[in-house]
Amino acid sequence: MSSLIQVDEARKQYGSGGAAVEALAGVSFSIDEGDFVSIMGRSGCGKSTLLSLMAGHDDPTSGRILIEGRDLAGMRERDRSALRLDTIGFVYQGFNLLPRLTVEQNLSWRLEWMGLPAREVRLRTSETLERVGVPKAAWRRYPAVLSGGEQQRVATARALVTGPRLLLADEPTGNLDTKTGTRVLDLLREINIENNMAVVLVTHSKFAAMYGRRTIQLEDGRITMDIESELPLRYGEVVTLQR
Repeated sequence: MSSLIQVDEARKQYGSGGAAVEALAGVSFSIDEGDFVSIMGRSGCGKSTLLSLMAGHDDPTSGRILIEGRDLAGMRERDRSALRLDTIGFVYQGFNLLPRLTVEQNLSWRLEWMGLPAREVRLRTSETLERVGVPKAAWRRYPAVLSGGEQQRVATARALVTGPRLLLADEPTGNLDTKTGTRVLDLLREINIENNMAVVLVTHSKFAAMYGRRTIQLEDGRITMDIESELPLRYGEVVTLQR
């Protein structure tokens, strides 16, 4: 069985000559369907650069990023965008919600872009918001009036609404207090188990990294550790979310 995502000797350099900075220095690993992988490291180690390459937001200077065997760098931008829409969900640290759209609209535009009928758009939008615990009273509000925890749940719902097989989360608890951040991590774990969805969590937090079944550590753009955990952080089988 081929890997869902394969990173093959990926290098990323910014600038040129004496001013060149090598953010990634030949990184290789693969992730299978249903994996939960934590990528750890201090600020500037290359974590977010790596996630950006995996999402197809940027191309490596050399090496390859394969999604389901397809080289992202070799794809037309139109095909790459379609792959991101169908296969990859992305959760940002800063939420990245569209401020002039309501909570519902932040999800529904992605489904409309896919050409789904209006009835299915409404159904999938409401089911996904309920799934991640966004209160119904918030659905027609704008992101700016929501709490940080609510915005992160909406951002997670937006990443999930198209039914991706891979969820990439870039420091999703970085702007949240400990209690709210733990609930977001519980949600990612629950989704990983129940949907068999691969999750890649980029974090500088050892606590957050413990949610993964596998931890990859980066230092100065290189992998210094890649280990599997026999006992990922879990409370019972799956933490029941407070809704």
